[in-house]
Amino acid sequence: MNIHEYQAKDLLRQYGVPVPAGSVAHSVEQAVAVAEELGASRFVIKAQIHAGGRGKAGGVKLAHTVEEVRAATDEMIGRPLVTAQTGPQGKLVHRVLIEQAVDIARESYFGLVIDRASQRITIIACDGGGVEIEETARHEPARIVREAVDPAVGLLDFQCRKVAAHLGLGGKHLPAAVKLMKALYRCFRDNDAVLIEVNPLAVTLDGQLLALDAKMQFDDNAIYRRPNVSNLRDFDEEDPKEVEAAAHGLNYIALEGNVGCIVNGAGLAMATMDAIALHGGQPANFLDVGGGASPEKVTNAFRIVLLDKNVRAVLVNIFAGINRCDWVAEGIVRAMRELVITLPVVVRLAGTNVEQGRAVLAQSGLNFITANNLDDAAAMAVRAASGAIAHEHLCK
Repeated sequence: MNIHEYQAKDLLRQYGVPVPAGSVAHSVEQAVAVAEELGASRFVIKAQIHAGGRGKAGGVKLAHTVEEVRAATDEMIGRPLVTAQTGPQGKLVHRVLIEQAVDIARESYFGLVIDRASQRITIIACDGGGVEIEETARHEPARIVREAVDPAVGLLDFQCRKVAAHLGLGGKHLPAAVKLMKALYRCFRDNDAVLIEVNPLAVTLDGQLLALDAKMQFDDNAIYRRPNVSNLRDFDEEDPKEVEAAAHGLNYIALEGNVGCIVNGAGLAMATMDAIALHGGQPANFLDVGGGASPEKVTNAFRIVLLDKNVRAVLVNIFAGINRCDWVAEGIVRAMRELVITLPVVVRLAGTNVEQGRAVLAQSGLNFITANNLDDAAAMAVRAASGAIAHEHLCK
């Protein structure tokens, strides 16, 4: 789960991480009120969306007066912001963060992630931060330092000093740097985060160490025990199909293809998408109906997949173990009738009660394209999505 920058900074403040003075505004009037309350000589106006690259896309502006804050906010709120991470459609800006601008002496990058290889929380830091951090990591990897944290003892002072030295935060900045890093680690650990990114971590001309920007992501599987985090969820920033799928107990991720996928099991779903790609097609989604695919659940899966207007065919691939093919078949028939599906639907069933499942499909009188294995099913779905075939393998 992602949260906004202003929410991340509010959370970091609770752990003693120094951040610039500022507040969120949902309208031009609120932005003006925040600026007047700050009483600064310069302000930074930052569009709040769940995507990076805002600075290069015009989503971060500097203002010298309250009237400039008003104008910049009016340019952002209610309009889509297109960045390198949003796609061409962009994301609609509903709110902005108004902060007091600071004079930066130097910038660096500091992040915490879960490293799957070491299975530990790991620091990733770079002596240069800002909007060019991706290019720095790509072309100058030697500037990146990594430090894994032993969960038995936590982040130790010597590790913080080692990272601080790499970032050039020695001398008078060292105690503040160690304190900040340990606070970020506690925030990460306490809230089941999977990512904290501070970019830039800045030293100001007056000697302060500040987290000028903050990004946080959390483990979706742990949100249930972190109400302080789950309450920060912004559904406006999420794909409505993914939100609805989660409400029905379905794992759904929207993609950019035209072959809708309904599969049981994450591994089989990945294999199904690979098979589609192998035959020259593109999956429109990842969708795992899970181990208890009741007829109702299958119907909801069809409903969500068909919300994507790019879908030109649907591939149902079920290998039943805990599931039952006859239950899934009942769900397919129910969906076809309730949703009046006219697109080609390719069905491959295998496993528990497969013969009963095939009988349910055959006795329905509805049109399906049937396949006996995944390779054939993927090939048929790709052809169907391209219009090359249309219900040529019907259930009898």
